[in-house]
Amino acid sequence: MSEYILARGNGRHIPQEDKIFGISNRAKKMIAEKGADKVINATIGSLLDDDGELVVLSSVDEVFKHLSPKDYADYAPIGGIAPFKEAVQKAAFGTHQPKGFIEAVATPGGTGSLRNVISNYSDGGDKVLTSDWHWAPYNTIAGEIGRSIETFEFFNKERKFNAEAFNDKATELLAKQESLVIILNTPAHNPTGYSLTLEDWDKVIDELTEAAKCGKAIALVIDAAYIDFAGDEEEYRRFLPKLERLPENVISIMAYSLSKTYTLYGTRCGAMICVAKTKEIADEFKRVCEYSSRGSWSNSAKVAQVILSRIYGDPELLRRVNEERAHYREMLIARGKVFEEEARKVGLETVPFDAGFFISIPCDNPDEISAKLEEQGLFIVPLAKGLRVSVASISEEKCRKLPAMIKAAM
Repeated sequence: MSEYILARGNGRHIPQEDKIFGISNRAKKMIAEKGADKVINATIGSLLDDDGELVVLSSVDEVFKHLSPKDYADYAPIGGIAPFKEAVQKAAFGTHQPKGFIEAVATPGGTGSLRNVISNYSDGGDKVLTSDWHWAPYNTIAGEIGRSIETFEFFNKERKFNAEAFNDKATELLAKQESLVIILNTPAHNPTGYSLTLEDWDKVIDELTEAAKCGKAIALVIDAAYIDFAGDEEEYRRFLPKLERLPENVISIMAYSLSKTYTLYGTRCGAMICVAKTKEIADEFKRVCEYSSRGSWSNSAKVAQVILSRIYGDPELLRRVNEERAHYREMLIARGKVFEEEARKVGLETVPFDAGFFISIPCDNPDEISAKLEEQGLFIVPLAKGLRVSVASISEEKCRKLPAMIKAAM
């Protein structure tokens, strides 16, 4: 018997609730019943202060409060307003913009970018390649448009980027498909916090250059949602000029989000930005991605586009935004380092971590351990290969407590 009544499954298994939001809702329920001091909710993918309040950059909020109705109530063009498309390239690339033909299309967050890339650079039934540790909604995004996710082993035995596994899987898929979409979430990877090094990027570029000799279309997506919380903004963009070395049949696309960087989660704004070898390929990118936008969400919300445009139109305001974000970035990095330090003390293994919102712990029975910890008032997210802890949503003090609790439950 079908699990659906009137809806069509179309090859999908749709759960009763989203796993992460379901766990977070249970945490909120326990807080209401037992009090906030009895619960640690380390599931949330937003930056919270030590009191559990959402961090909103005051410098960005100031811009928001001075907008006129036409700045937020009017439609934006499907591809985004012109000042935004110019500003978002500066925001995404910093001083390391690759040489090539660049086009930007506004999207509802980084998620919209991923949806449009998969829709336009793969065929129905194709597999999209990403790492085995990955953001679970990749599967949902791909499945909704008739694709699926295939993974390569992210880390080798030396706990470094597994370039050999990446190469083998890309080569395997290109032998079976006419095109290939690859998603690399870096820097400050969700869910592990790993950042590809410059050496890692050299291997990726070399391997894709070799793989591209088959002549098939390859789209390399850099999911950079956490790039401005990885560390120094310019240092963590040094890999970008390496994209210039890719051959003509490999298009690079950065999925850039304003959610984390500008604390504008609820405005759902981001952009997909291509680096192409020819003007024709860049023009095609703009045309097909705007077409897909029209057929899904039509146009993205205007308000965050105006905010980013104002920030990049005022050097003093931009300086204030960057300084304020740096303060919270240091808070976040300190939390992650404290968690790592305590994990080492109690012998809790973590996946290689550099920076970002999350740290992951490998284990064989994540659902069982997560359920056991929930009984103690600790809520974390079970993944396919382990457990994900959001250091973004808990204080440094709680980061010190968690490793021993998790180790004990294991």
